[in-house]
Amino acid sequence: MIKYFTILFSFILFVQQSTLAQNGFGTVEGSVITADGKAAAGVTVQVLNSNYGASTQNNGRFAIKVKAGSYTLQFKALGAAVKEANITVEAGKTTTVPGVALELTALQLKDVVVTGQYAPQSMKNSVYMVRTISAEQIRLRNPTKIQDILTDQLGVRFTNDLTLGTSDITLMGVSGQRVKILMDGVPLLDRGDTRESLNQIDINTIDHVELVEGPMSVSYGSDALGGVINLITKRGSGGENLRVNGRVQEETAGKQYKGFNGSGTHQANLGINWEHKGWQVGGGASRNYFDGARLGWMPKDQYLGNAVVGYRNNKFHLWYRFDGTDETLRNDGTPNASTSIRIDQHFLTNRWMHQLQAEWQLSDKLSFNGAASYTDYSRRTQTSSFNVLTGDRRLTLGTGEQDKAAFDSKFFRGTLQYKLSDAVSIQPGAEVNLTGSTGARILGTPTINDYAFFVSSEIMLNKAISIRPGARFTKNSVYDAPPVIPSLNTKIKLSNDLDLRLAYARGFRSPALRELYFNFFDASHSIRGNENLKAEYSNSFNGSFTWRSFKIGGADVRSSIGGFYNQFDNFIGTGYDPADPSVMTYINIDKYKTTGGTLDNTINYKNLTAKVGFSYTGVYNRLQAEDASLPGFNWYPEVNSTLLYHLKGIKTDLSLFYKFNGKLPAYELRTVSGVTSIHRAERAAFHTADLTINKFVNSRISLAGGVRNLFNITNVNNTSADVGGAHSTGGPVPIGYGRSYFLGLNFQFSKY
Repeated sequence: MIKYFTILFSFILFVQQSTLAQNGFGTVEGSVITADGKAAAGVTVQVLNSNYGASTQNNGRFAIKVKAGSYTLQFKALGAAVKEANITVEAGKTTTVPGVALELTALQLKDVVVTGQYAPQSMKNSVYMVRTISAEQIRLRNPTKIQDILTDQLGVRFTNDLTLGTSDITLMGVSGQRVKILMDGVPLLDRGDTRESLNQIDINTIDHVELVEGPMSVSYGSDALGGVINLITKRGSGGENLRVNGRVQEETAGKQYKGFNGSGTHQANLGINWEHKGWQVGGGASRNYFDGARLGWMPKDQYLGNAVVGYRNNKFHLWYRFDGTDETLRNDGTPNASTSIRIDQHFLTNRWMHQLQAEWQLSDKLSFNGAASYTDYSRRTQTSSFNVLTGDRRLTLGTGEQDKAAFDSKFFRGTLQYKLSDAVSIQPGAEVNLTGSTGARILGTPTINDYAFFVSSEIMLNKAISIRPGARFTKNSVYDAPPVIPSLNTKIKLSNDLDLRLAYARGFRSPALRELYFNFFDASHSIRGNENLKAEYSNSFNGSFTWRSFKIGGADVRSSIGGFYNQFDNFIGTGYDPADPSVMTYINIDKYKTTGGTLDNTINYKNLTAKVGFSYTGVYNRLQAEDASLPGFNWYPEVNSTLLYHLKGIKTDLSLFYKFNGKLPAYELRTVSGVTSIHRAERAAFHTADLTINKFVNSRISLAGGVRNLFNITNVNNTSADVGGAHSTGGPVPIGYGRSYFLGLNFQFSKY
């Protein structure tokens, strides 16, 4: 609506000024960009003390005809500080205003979300409770990987495997394959139950992140039982421009640092984007190098590249995107004192992802969205012996020491959105997901094919109540899927600023290829796949109450409170193989549950944004069945806070990101002297915090610096008796590599 109003307003203004064609008039033109260098559309440009004005177009440009003289231009936009520029206009000539960069204030524009929606819309109108991490928050954080921007989110926890160099994510007590990771709505392929794909995506290509808690199985299928994390990439502006951007950032690993190629984190990025007459061509490359070997963390060298080609007009948008990752993890051993030989193990990963996406507005009532992708992913283990005296290196021949596991995924998703009336819309869709794998540790060349048809409808019962029933019908090549997976989401508008959301969803997850067929044995892991696993099912309920805006003094406050309950049947976990207690395997656990609640508050006051949140999560205690005196759930708290302050005078932003992770209890069986008893284990609580400073030197260059892990956390203790075995949880749990410092430079150039 704003876009059409802007076009109409500009047209009327143009006609009005054209009728004044006479001597003594000149033209003022220029361009406006946002703080992160994007073209700013819809910005009001007013010539003070006159009737002249205009609004910027999609490419950020504007032009105004005015009488000759000296004036002050004023630039206004919601969520940005007012800017002014002095100009002198000469008759019959064009005066060009240098590029104007808007500075965001604490009052941000309303979030627009796409995950699970029929079309992009404001969070206010979404039937889902969507949590967003905005482009501005990502810029202020200066992350080097996706994990950096998720660690302070409520309900999100990471576990790190220093032996394999991988990380896994937990969302509201649900982990592994039950959390769906998407990029622009397309699922990211992972070889196992850990989500290493998160840190194999170039953070420099991500515009913002959307999180939806709770099952999204109807819309996104298997693996979406616990929630969805959608990484939204940067898109073109649709205007006429050439844009080049670059980034260099150096960071210590604790107290360890060696410039550009040694201890620490070293990131460099270069990107280019060109748009002309609806066409877009762009691409970029990054190198992300990390070395924390002295602190027990494997060195990692990543080369990441991306390319985009697309075309758009008023009704149609088609684009192809490529993302590639070449990653090497090095686990170098310690030389033997007598032989001077050490054993080195390197993990070599290649991930190539191709996407083709289309958006087509067929009519005012009918539109189509489609996505197709192909992902080729492999991880190779290369083990060698190295003589530190002679430099001789040879490949070793032990079991599993030379290995390659390859996975590929073919994906298609197509949806139609049809507006039956102002009150009723319907979305039918089809999805195909074909996944295969090969490797020495994989039994045969297994495949899992998933075919689905789904349909949902968004119905406005009245001005206050909207519901979204949905159903998914699935055919799985390995397991009998349920006849139908239903869901029902409801949004009730209690007032202009009060919303209530309630939801129920049924979930289904077939076991992954790794859980079925992958055998993994090394010095720290002994895990065998289980072809007899059953599929998982879940029933989930969640609700939230949102108060979008109310005043406390001069501050604008937004608050929301929510709760959830998830019940799983045939939950897949790990346990000791009864036939061989020295080996772990995947097993079905009869029942598993998670429950809890969250409270979020956002306060905007002048140039300050403050966010404070609290969550309390309970995880099912299976041992209560053996001892009724035990609690039914193991509860843990979390508190997070974000403080963002903008210093207008010196164009500087100060940011603090904080999170408290409370004690994480668990009950386990412990055997001492042949007597088995129930033991309460506990992972210690810890605090994390990052402090950053960002300063715009001019419209093209900005500097960044700060401190990560302010509390200098490395490991936290876990009192579990499970120490030393595969997937052991006891002893020190690696969290970080200590307090680190970073300094970065960002460059951007735009030509319109």
